[in-house]
Order: sequence, then C-alpha cells, then structure tokens
Amino acid sequence: MTDTLIKVDLTQAATDNEQVHNRWHPDIPMACWVNPGDDFILETYDWTGGAIKNDDDASDVRDVDLSTVHYLSGPVGVKGAQPGDLLIVELLDIGAKQDMLWGFNGFFSKNNGGGFLTDHFPSAQKSIWDFEGMFTKSRHIPGVRFAGLIHPGLIGCLPDHKMLAEWNKREQALIDTNPTRVPPLANPPFASTAHMGKMKGEARDLAAATGARTVPPREHGGNCDIKDLSRGSKIFFPVYVDGAGLSVGDLHFSQGDGEITFCGAIEMAGWVHMKVELIKGGMAKYGIKNPIFKPSPIVPTYNNYLIFEGISVDDEGKQHYLDVNLAYKQACLNAINYLTKFGYSPAQGYSLLGSAPVQGHISGVVDIPNACATLWLPTDIFEFDINPSASGPTKFLNGSIDLPIAYDK
Repeated sequence: MTDTLIKVDLTQAATDNEQVHNRWHPDIPMACWVNPGDDFILETYDWTGGAIKNDDDASDVRDVDLSTVHYLSGPVGVKGAQPGDLLIVELLDIGAKQDMLWGFNGFFSKNNGGGFLTDHFPSAQKSIWDFEGMFTKSRHIPGVRFAGLIHPGLIGCLPDHKMLAEWNKREQALIDTNPTRVPPLANPPFASTAHMGKMKGEARDLAAATGARTVPPREHGGNCDIKDLSRGSKIFFPVYVDGAGLSVGDLHFSQGDGEITFCGAIEMAGWVHMKVELIKGGMAKYGIKNPIFKPSPIVPTYNNYLIFEGISVDDEGKQHYLDVNLAYKQACLNAINYLTKFGYSPAQGYSLLGSAPVQGHISGVVDIPNACATLWLPTDIFEFDINPSASGPTKFLNGSIDLPIAYDK
C-alpha cells in the first residue's frame, strides 16, 4: 500500500495545514522526506484553497484574494538531492478527491487579476463542471461533454537564495515600468497572506517578506500549465537546494492550451501518486536550465478539429510585428465568435476554450510582419454538428442559459 504523505481536509482552512505553502522560498521546511526510488501520494487543495463554491453566483470569483494562491502540497525533501542534480518525477496516477467530484472555471475581474482576454471579458464569471468518471460536463455550458486529462498545473522545486533574489529583482523592474497598470505586470512578494508551511514567528516573517509568488512559471518549473503532463509523464527538475523541495498543486481536470481564462482549466482538489529518482550532476551533464517534460502517453482521442487562425493585427486594425501573443488572442476571439453563431454567449465560448482539450499552435513566426497562431477546436466534444455547411448554423441555445456574472462593486 502506497503511503499518503500529505493529506488535506477540504473542510479545514489551507492555512491551518503545515504541509502546505503558498510561496517559494528556500527556507521553507520540508513537509516530509523520501528516498530516491520511493513512490508516494500527495493530496492537494484546489489552487484557491476552497474559495470558489459549487453554485450559480460568481461573486466568489470576483472577490477572491489572489495574494493567497497557489496552495501547494510540500515541499517534499528527497534524501541525497544536491544543487546541480536532476530530480526525476514520474506521475504514476492522478485523480479527484472523492468529496469534491466537481471543478470550476472562471475569469477574474479585470481589476483583480484579469486574464488573457480581459479587455473583452472585464467582469468575473464562472462555470461549474461535474465529473462523470473520466468525462465532464457543465450546467452552464450545455451541449458539450468531453474526456478529461487530469494534470498538475503547478509543480516545481524550491529555488536557492540567489535565484529567489534574481526573480524578485527582475520582476520588480518590470513592475516599475508601469506600476499602476491594471491588471499588474507581475506580482511582488506580499508577506501578510504568505503561508510558509511549518515556519513560525520571526523566521516566517523574514521569509514571507521575500517569498516569491507562485503565479508564473520560472526556471524551477512552477506554474507551467502543461495539459499533457498527466499519468505516465516524467519531469526532470533542476535541483537548487539540498533535498530539492518538490511541491505540487493547482490540479486541473481538463484544460485548453494556454489556460486562457487564468482562473483557467477546470480547477479541482485531488491527489497525485508519484515516484522520484535522481541523476547526480544532471544539470551540467545535460545543460539544463529549465525543466524538461515527457508528456503522458494517454491523451483524449479527438481527431476532428476546426482550426481557427489568428494574426498579429489588433482589434483596431493596427499592424504588429510577429506578435505571437496577439495572434493567439485573435485566434481565440475568432473561435469564440464562431461559437456564438450556434447560440453560445461569448462568455460560454471563452470558458469552453479554457476548459476543453483545445490545442494551441505557433504556426508561423518568420513571415513578416504577421505571426500566425492557430487554435484547434475538437468538434467531437459537441453533442451537435458545428461544422460549416451550406444550410448555415443551427442554434443549439437560445440565450436562456449563460455563465453567472458578478460586476465590480
């Protein structure tokens, strides 16, 4: 029987759990220790620690305190791991907690985090998704049902002091270029809501003052949101501190490439069964600066797609030079507009692209001045035909159902 080394009680505040943390800092004590070759299970909260509820009210998404996230289970110390090694993490299995067989997708208010398309969707909205074994569907977006590919949105190892200082320096420099921007350019340390695991008192306060927020991916891994990082995946993490300090959280039942809604994917509480090994001196042997990932051999089988193109021309018709970010935004907006012709609201379309296993591709970055990005929408997830035809689209919805919305106070 595999041991569950970290357990979470969904009725308990995440901040009461000393085997959970929400900042990156090298001095956070290890929650537990394992040996190379060990396999073990870690339970996780959803990334908000239970702030979002299974209801038809989006005020929780509007009002959530994003300085508290993400709640991560760990750090797990690996005996013998030293800076310069590679930590091999194999994801043996992953699933939802039996007392939370549902998840949520949403978009934050522009004034509280925003998202990829926040200028088009400035208010908080959410959709709830029920799990039916390996499938999911939502009362807020009728007419779709698809297989999930459960994966950790966030997994990584602790940074050392030098790396942490570099993160804070470079991200603060970016913030300083436009300090009043809404949403902000980056998230600096914020001590008052830092949960540092077992750290208490003055040690906790000192570490919390510089602890890095968990929002972005960085050299150690972190919030990479790779949807194919599921059962059977392997990750090769650079080790920066003695023991490596592996943490995981932010589990997703399913996600579209890019996690474009930010409160993105279908967020869930769950568990991860993993195994660890070491490659001594592996960073130098393989020239590794950032983690390397081997994807899961298991993927939802959808072979029929509609592919939407976007180019680096903005909504006002202004030409930009090889801007892949803008091109992917335009591809997403083109797909959303297409879905409205079948009766979906723009918000339903946006939420669906963040939740379903859509593929995002950088299709061209050399043909000046336009980058080309594409979004691949699997047509088999729909309970009706969405392919173009001479007879025109048949409206599946009549506007009677939409996502809950919460306007700013």
